[in-house]
Amino acid sequence: MNVLVIYTHPNHQSLSYAFLEQVIRGSGENAQIKDIQVLDLYEEGFDPVLVFNETKRRRDMHSDPRLEKYRQQLLKADKIVFVYPIWWGRPPAMLLGYIDQMFASNFAYRDTGGLLPEGLLKGKSVVCISVMKGPAFYPLYWLHNAHKVLMRKALFQYVGIRKVKFFEFGSMESAKGRHDKKLNRVYQYFKSVAR
Repeated sequence: MNVLVIYTHPNHQSLSYAFLEQVIRGSGENAQIKDIQVLDLYEEGFDPVLVFNETKRRRDMHSDPRLEKYRQQLLKADKIVFVYPIWWGRPPAMLLGYIDQMFASNFAYRDTGGLLPEGLLKGKSVVCISVMKGPAFYPLYWLHNAHKVLMRKALFQYVGIRKVKFFEFGSMESAKGRHDKKLNRVYQYFKSVAR
């Protein structure tokens, strides 16, 4: 199994980074995982800004040579792991900018003329690991689970990815956040996960 981890946080001293380290540690001890690549969007200097004009069209985004390296990473991956904080009830703008550009028509999906497109990333699985300051029930009850609906239904199912797992950790700025226990959960998952 090939794993691609997309890390989105500007600070390597953050709790998000601690979760990234557990993903890498667990994956390194898992005989099922052949290769693990980490894409740190901030360190990479990924440009999240969409630009469309007379020479750069949205319909051509799937073949933009500037994004070829990232397309190859996604194609190679059997499991795509996203590690990010929840800010204002959603992933960071940097990650959303990556999604806008990478999950493009004729790469991640193909319009069929019907109600739903053909997902072109079938067979892959996704894990989303997110942390937030507020309590874990906040997005579920106050925001009607908008984060998970956005990621699972509006994005991954649309491009053909059906297997999606969430680790959504709340109260992470609290001393009672049980950080070690949550970090260990992620480590144990990646240590033993099969496809």
